[in-house]
Amino acid sequence: MIVVFGSINADLFFSFAKLPRRGETVLTDGYRFCPGGKGANQAAAAARDGAEVRFVGAVGQDANAEPCLAAMQAAGVDATHVHAVEGVTGTAVISVEESGENQILVASGANMKASADWLTNELLQPGATLLMQMELPQADTETALRRARERGCRVILNDAPLGPIAREALADVDILIANEEEAMGLLGNSAGLENADLARGLAALCRGTGIVTIGASGVVVADEGGCFHVPALPISPLDTVGAGDAFCGTLAATLDRGETLLDSVRRATAASGVICTLSGAQSPELNTARIDAALADLPSVVHI
Repeated sequence: MIVVFGSINADLFFSFAKLPRRGETVLTDGYRFCPGGKGANQAAAAARDGAEVRFVGAVGQDANAEPCLAAMQAAGVDATHVHAVEGVTGTAVISVEESGENQILVASGANMKASADWLTNELLQPGATLLMQMELPQADTETALRRARERGCRVILNDAPLGPIAREALADVDILIANEEEAMGLLGNSAGLENADLARGLAALCRGTGIVTIGASGVVVADEGGCFHVPALPISPLDTVGAGDAFCGTLAATLDRGETLLDSVRRATAASGVICTLSGAQSPELNTARIDAALADLPSVVHI
């Protein structure tokens, strides 16, 4: 079982030929509403790859709450532990250009009222996986990591977006995932480090497994068995929003089924490539069959 303690957002997508420069105003025809939030995206990805997923988080008392919850439930996520709190549901404004690159602005809303007290012992069962990101209050994030470790859960933290977190809390994490910039931020004086060094640095901060996602170049993973590069799926991206979330959710789902770390990273890398060819971070087309098919096109793992 996977427990996701994370964020829920209403995503508003605006498409442009080119992203605006500082101070520039650009026009587009309209926008799309999509359910999002790193936590909800990761939960949906894990559930669509066959995992039992329970979500713990918060929505506001506004019109965006219901469609966001409905999307998670449609993906197969148990959302009965989501709390409706005073205020608005988290909202993100996402601008995407034709190349697939994006800019994201987030109003956290109800996510800042999520509480680690909602993680009951029934949820944090020994052997379960707690999957988290960095879009909730710092104190509750750190409390959740500690309690999951004490309860004997596997603990996966996606340090995105990069935010303050105590080194002691990272020591409760089994698998620490970050992109290049986030990894450099966590490691501090990391100028000039190769991605392999970043992955090893993340592994040293946690309980032994560090993963650096490097976009179109794939993923670098380091653990006690060595350091490995998993190349990305060769694709023409439509929308890169949610790629990291698809990776994290699929990784958790595959590990939960008992697969090895490298096999799980390969599958997660394939999933992150697939979502880039789809519209929306919770696309129902990201599923087990699509990931299975994509694995055949994924280049071999390289030991580095």
